[in-house]
Amino acid sequence: MKIYPIETGNFKLDGGAMFGVVPKTIWQKTNPADSNNLIDMSMRCMLIEDGNRLILIDTGLGSKQSDKFYGYYYLFGDFSLDDSLKKLGFHKDDITDVFLTHLHFDHCGGVIERNKEGLLVPAFKNAKVWSNDNHWKWATEPNPREKASFLKENINPIKESGQLNFIHRNAKDQIGFDVLFMDGHTEKQMLPKLTYKDKTIVFMADLLPTTGHIPLPYVMGYDTRPLLTIKEKEVFLNEAADNNYFLFLEHDANNEICTVQHTEKGVRLKNTHKFTDIF
Repeated sequence: MKIYPIETGNFKLDGGAMFGVVPKTIWQKTNPADSNNLIDMSMRCMLIEDGNRLILIDTGLGSKQSDKFYGYYYLFGDFSLDDSLKKLGFHKDDITDVFLTHLHFDHCGGVIERNKEGLLVPAFKNAKVWSNDNHWKWATEPNPREKASFLKENINPIKESGQLNFIHRNAKDQIGFDVLFMDGHTEKQMLPKLTYKDKTIVFMADLLPTTGHIPLPYVMGYDTRPLLTIKEKEVFLNEAADNNYFLFLEHDANNEICTVQHTEKGVRLKNTHKFTDIF
C-alpha cells in the first residue's frame, strides 16, 4: 500500500462560522483571520494505492460551478486535483474507487464535472463512488440548515451514473480500511482509519478541521449537532492520544498531519508534521 496527500485547492471561510461560540480573540491565535474575518482552508484529499485499487478519499470543490459561486469562497493558490494526480503519474481514469466522507460540496464537488456540451458527467468514469445509505437519504432530503451544502448537481448524477455504492458496517471488506461513523457534523459522516507502515492514520474530514479545533468546545457553527460533536471528539481524541494516531487534516491549510497528547487541560496538540516526514 502507498498513500499520498492530494491537494485540490485552497479557499476561505468565515472564522466565526468555523469556531462557533469561541470568541475571535481566542481562535485567531491559531487560525488568523484577514480583514474580512476569513481564515485559510485547504481541501486536502488522500489517494490510496493498494494492489489493483486506486482509492481517492474526497474530491474537493470541483470546477463546474459558476464564478459567482466560487466568489463566495475566495479560492486561492495553484493546486488542483488534476495537477496533483498528474504529479504522481495518475489520471482520473485510473481511479477505481471514490470514497466520500460526506456530501457537502467542498468534499464531493469534484466527483461530477461538466463536459464540453455542458452536461453533468462522472469525473471518474471507471470508479465506484462510495457513500452510505443513511447519509445519502439525509443529503437527498436535506434539512433547511444544510440544504445550501448539498447541491443537487453534485449528488443526483452519482446515482444516475450507476456508480453509487453504499458502505455498510463491514467497511473493511468493501473498501479495504476501517470506517468510523460520526453524526455531529452531519448524519453518518465517515472517517477512514488505516494502518500504514505500522502506524494508524485517521482521515479527519470535518470532525477535526484544523489543529485549532482540538479543544472540545471549538466546534464549527456548521455542525448540525454540536453537543454530539463535542462528545464524539472527546471519545476519539482520547483514543488518538492513547494510541498515538496520526491525524490527516483535510482542511488545515498549514498542517497535513498532527498528533495529540493528554495534558492537565485535556487532549491537546502534540506535534504537527508534513506527510512525507513521517511516511
